[in-house]
Amino acid sequence: MAELLDSLLSGKIFSGLLAETTEKDVKVKQSELLFFSSQLSVMLSSGVVLNEAVEAIVLQTKPGVFRGVLFGISDGLQNGESFSSALSAFPKVFNPMFIGMIAASEASGRMPEVLTILQKYIEDEVNTKKQIKGALIYPVIMMIMAIVATTTLLFFVLPKFTKIYEARGQALPMLTQILVGFGKLVSSLRSVSVIFTVLIIIGGAVFYFLNTPWGKRVLDYLKIHTPVFGTMFVDTVMTRSTRIMATMLKTGVTLLETLYTVENACDNEYFSQFWAETRDRVEAGFQFSEAMNLASYSQLIPHVVIQMIQAGEKSGNLGSVCERISNFYDEKLKGSIKSVVNLIEPLMIIIMGIIIGTITIALLLPIFKISTLVGR
Repeated sequence: MAELLDSLLSGKIFSGLLAETTEKDVKVKQSELLFFSSQLSVMLSSGVVLNEAVEAIVLQTKPGVFRGVLFGISDGLQNGESFSSALSAFPKVFNPMFIGMIAASEASGRMPEVLTILQKYIEDEVNTKKQIKGALIYPVIMMIMAIVATTTLLFFVLPKFTKIYEARGQALPMLTQILVGFGKLVSSLRSVSVIFTVLIIIGGAVFYFLNTPWGKRVLDYLKIHTPVFGTMFVDTVMTRSTRIMATMLKTGVTLLETLYTVENACDNEYFSQFWAETRDRVEAGFQFSEAMNLASYSQLIPHVVIQMIQAGEKSGNLGSVCERISNFYDEKLKGSIKSVVNLIEPLMIIIMGIIIGTITIALLLPIFKISTLVGR
């Protein structure tokens, strides 16, 4: 098998791919990581040697970026590197949690079990993302339909009725005049250029602001405190944070390493600061639950969660407690997503009704007046 792998690596296609995927910024799909974890877990549980298992997965993987990543990992193993060290060459593919758990499994000899746990974690993450994306599909479809309907009425239907009405020598109703003027404005090349230029400048200014430290704090604050949407975001962060803690602690990773990983996985400055201060206090000798109570923005974490973590500390089952908290927030997230969908659906219907209703009235007003003129 090693000879077959060497012959593949000597080919032009794969040698170029390997050179490309040794870059630090390479990324792959979650489904590919899921495939890798599950296949490797099964093979190692069956007694296959790690290096041979990775080579076998390489041969099963379709040509692409991830196959190049696996070539790089296999090459590192053949050069005598540890598995965690070979994975760390691709930080955009394997996050600190993945690498940390593999390193812990190398020390404990429980790699097949750890890979199974990682597989479950990735599956949960994929399902969570699918739930959120699925909740947004309907509103996006509604918005596209509204844009198509508005464009059709404004640029194709309204101008025809306008010509018919103007041929009668009558002035258009005010509402119709406004819509016709708007249609002419956005159909003019010069006007469109000016509008797009202004929008690009505004968009660039907003983008620049949101990438400044102050802008990020403002955006992160809005994510947390926006009604309904804020609840969904907090539930998402808590689900991911407690899921990472449960996954890492149950596989023997230290609490400090776990908290460092959670801190960098939050994607919110307020939560990141909370976990960073918690980690610093734990490192200084505080109990985990006590450190959580003393950290800034501890109000983001419900008191009952801290009490459960305190109970887990006393019983020595912190990983299991974090898993139960994660399951609770996973169910809570489903309810939050449902609340967002229930809010967006009627809101989109109202907005569509107002826009299309206004255009329809603008169309009907001239028709009514034409009928009046014909009747005369």
